Amino acid sequence: MSRPAGREPRRLTRWWRRRSLRTRLTVIAATAIAVSVFVALQVAIELLDSELQDTAEDQLRADSRVLATDAERAGPAQVQLPPYTGSGRLVRVILPDGSTRTPAGQPALPPVSEQAGRVAQGGLADLMESGDDDGYLIYTLRAGGGAVQVARNTDDDPLTRFGLGMLLIGLLCVAGGALVGRTVARTGLAPIDRLTAAAVRVAHTRDLDADIPDEGGGEIRRLIQSINDMLAALRDSRRAQRLLAEDAAHELKTPLTSLRLNVELLIRLDRRGTLDSALPAGSRTRLLNDLGAQVAELSTLAAELTDLARGDVSDESTEMLDLADVVVAAVTRARSRVPDIKVALDVTSVWVSGRPAALQRAVLNLIDNAGKWSPADQPVQVRLVAEGASAVLEVDDAGSGIDAADVPRVFDRFYRADSARALPGSGLGLSIVQRVVDAHGGQVTVARSARGGALLRVSLPAAASPARITRPTAGEDTVVR
Repeated sequence: MSRPAGREPRRLTRWWRRRSLRTRLTVIAATAIAVSVFVALQVAIELLDSELQDTAEDQLRADSRVLATDAERAGPAQVQLPPYTGSGRLVRVILPDGSTRTPAGQPALPPVSEQAGRVAQGGLADLMESGDDDGYLIYTLRAGGGAVQVARNTDDDPLTRFGLGMLLIGLLCVAGGALVGRTVARTGLAPIDRLTAAAVRVAHTRDLDADIPDEGGGEIRRLIQSINDMLAALRDSRRAQRLLAEDAAHELKTPLTSLRLNVELLIRLDRRGTLDSALPAGSRTRLLNDLGAQVAELSTLAAELTDLARGDVSDESTEMLDLADVVVAAVTRARSRVPDIKVALDVTSVWVSGRPAALQRAVLNLIDNAGKWSPADQPVQVRLVAEGASAVLEVDDAGSGIDAADVPRVFDRFYRADSARALPGSGLGLSIVQRVVDAHGGQVTVARSARGGALLRVSLPAAASPARITRPTAGEDTVVR
């Protein structure tokens, strides 16, 4: 049973891919030198063969002219033929009747060819023949009513010896090329070997603080710098994870402790059978409400921690969207979550490139944050306008504002000003806002509004608007342009 035709090439490819880079470079260098030597050998043999052929033909023509001159003077039948010396040229005279004369003791030449006979009869002036079968190069020249022939044995021994010599030199060159290629590969890959050892050491020790020494130049230096940059990014990521875990543990401690104490109180009273007497209906209702609020706070904190821990990783794709739609949807969600919140909405259609769910979460966090501070009779004002090449969203409240000392840390994770300790929240909302805005290439700032409260301003790169569309309203106090 024959093997499939494509199996051997695939096997060879797999074998090649399993070889080390050093081995590949050595094989490539040796192969390149072998091919170069083979091509040079072929060209040299062809040139040498052509040169020897031309030299032999010129010599035969010269010898033929000398013999033809003697034949013209003495006649083909009486011309004195030089004695055979045992090597070198061979001569023959073709008489007008077709018979031939050769020196005594000279080896027999191939029979006179038909074309050579035509030269003797005057049909051709001369003729150069090369017999591959008999190995003779014969030149025929008309002279004295007949013709003279001078022949030479086409000996391939010089070419063979030359080819063998060149082949030996080629093999030495290939061996030397493989050795040089191995040396060059070892020298050139030495920085990569050291780099690999350093990377393995980092992987085993988990020591991300140990930068790989910068050495070499060009591509090696860029590779080392890239790996060091990757290590720095991993250090920052691990530090951020550690800080997030520490902050999360700290923030979760208070609501969990309160929830645990309340639950333990209910369990003890229930076991004693004094639940109804110890907790009147009003107190029990307040306790259950506190438990519900604490569970909701924990749920919100867990959701925000999950969202923050994901960083910029999201399955949501970027698309062209009208930011006015996002703002209106966020206001609608805010009103459904907190029915008492008042929002004065003034938006203009501005198109951006972004992730709609992430942007809606950021806007919702801004509105929730402003809603905590706004007095009951003062609405949260939300404005969306286009300013040059940017989409600008402003959310302000009529609260007490943000102290100057708190402004630099407003967007820090879990940071809550002293005045906000009594309010619900985890201190993660504005951190999520900043992360989303940064991921969209925008900027978020905080200032004091004209009403005395906080003014949070988000600026995002605007995109070309496909068409100006009138958007649906989100309830009362809404203006859409």
